[in-house]
Amino acid sequence: MVRTIVRRRGVRQFVKFGIVGASGLIVNLALFTILQHFTPLAEQKARFLLNYSISFLSGGVSNYFLNRIWTFKSTGHALKQGFQFISVSLLALGVGLIVSKLLVPSLGPGHRTWLAATLSGIVVNFFVNKYWTFKEP
Repeated sequence: MVRTIVRRRGVRQFVKFGIVGASGLIVNLALFTILQHFTPLAEQKARFLLNYSISFLSGGVSNYFLNRIWTFKSTGHALKQGFQFISVSLLALGVGLIVSKLLVPSLGPGHRTWLAATLSGIVVNFFVNKYWTFKEP
């Protein structure tokens, strides 16, 4: 049964999507750390949002290209798919924020809420990207 599940294309794509997401997280964290390291200590608080935004977008760009090439093996219009990918990322963020808002009263603002919100965002992100952004012609 496990072998049958692993052979399914959608399952393989979901695993690849997770690997790509983890690599994007590493890109994001590494670049953020570098940017903060080279930002003078007195300016780190003021430049936090800029450094965070640059690193977040860099991780997202990395995710887009790896998902396009490796996860979904897409040959569609790159600019159109890039716009769709960003739109889906914002949608997934919104879903995660809604889930967080709903769960904080019962689970608190800790890791359990973060995990549930993150997983809901991942599921939305994967399926919408699979069937919209990287939809096969």
